[in-house]
Amino acid sequence: MLFKDVIGQTALKARLAGMARAGRLSHAILMLGPEGAGGLSLALALCQYLICDRVREAGEQAGDDACGQCPSCQRAQKLIHPDIHYSYPVIPKKAGDKPVSTDYITEWREFVRQYPYGNVYDWLQSIGAENKQGNITSQECAEIIHALNLKSFESPTKILVMWMPEYLGNEGNKLLKIIEEPPANTLFILVAVQESLILPTILSRTQLVKVPPLIDEDVAQGLEQRAGLDPGKARLVASISDGDYREALLQLQHADDDWQSLLREWLNAILKNGPVAQVKWVDTVSRLGREKQKQFLRYFNHLLETAIRIGAMEGKEGPLPESERDFALRLNKIAGREQQEAILELLDDAAYHIERNANAKMLFHALSLKLYHIIANKSLILIN
Repeated sequence: MLFKDVIGQTALKARLAGMARAGRLSHAILMLGPEGAGGLSLALALCQYLICDRVREAGEQAGDDACGQCPSCQRAQKLIHPDIHYSYPVIPKKAGDKPVSTDYITEWREFVRQYPYGNVYDWLQSIGAENKQGNITSQECAEIIHALNLKSFESPTKILVMWMPEYLGNEGNKLLKIIEEPPANTLFILVAVQESLILPTILSRTQLVKVPPLIDEDVAQGLEQRAGLDPGKARLVASISDGDYREALLQLQHADDDWQSLLREWLNAILKNGPVAQVKWVDTVSRLGREKQKQFLRYFNHLLETAIRIGAMEGKEGPLPESERDFALRLNKIAGREQQEAILELLDDAAYHIERNANAKMLFHALSLKLYHIIANKSLILIN
């Protein structure tokens, strides 16, 4: 992957290329950033930059991107370069297996090609994990040590890209010695989302590179160029996606869902129509499935943030679709700033529990009750 193929992150791409040219990269890097920000894409682009024949020939005079044409680049783009190794969570193919990443290398290449901004849930589902827990195993650690102690085949540098080191349990301590005292010209690139889940012993041996969320303009541009969206719709989807390009693509999949009507029904059931209507609504939303439930909560979250912005900017909040502006104004009549912020916390908490397979009926019943208590003193019926 080329740096130019990575959405946004302009400053970070230039910084990484500059550090590589100047020889200022640590032998162990941790790229830490939220889902959908492009951590894996950046790691792959850095790998290609480091092994590009023309970049190595040019030295400090090289540009900010790999050539994309030399044999090394072509192999890196196909994830078949013999000096770039990949490690990622896997599952046993059958009972008693001790799986390693290379067991799934064909699936990994296809996943990266199709879903470079996918998350670990997407990956595990693509290999048929269903409810199985993925892991980076003890056997995988042994494979890593063996591979990195071999001589390089083509490039002066051997690279290991470990995606989601959060899935590396205590067996990851087997890697401490090779990370701390690696063979010559060996680079570790770890790509993570949650710093707190990484072994402290691994964390302390890496150079932290923070990957920020994408800005809305970059998400919108990515949607225009890669998904063929018109600029207006791309900006709207980007504004809901909170700097997460994966989330933006999911929003496109559910573009025909009428979240606003579903939200209106919910609020009317809470504020006007009573328990029977609430039970009926909860039954409906509980059948949508986890991804759609998360999309719905994210849409409500987006409208609340819009309402807060409208209240703060007093007409200077920028262009908005008329239907969204109208609904946001109604939300401002229902709830004040503090109430809206309390609801935002509830929605974030609910999305977290949905991600972890909470019972949807129980969750949305509880959420309905909490919303009622937050906004009961300022009720307003939402009608078309």
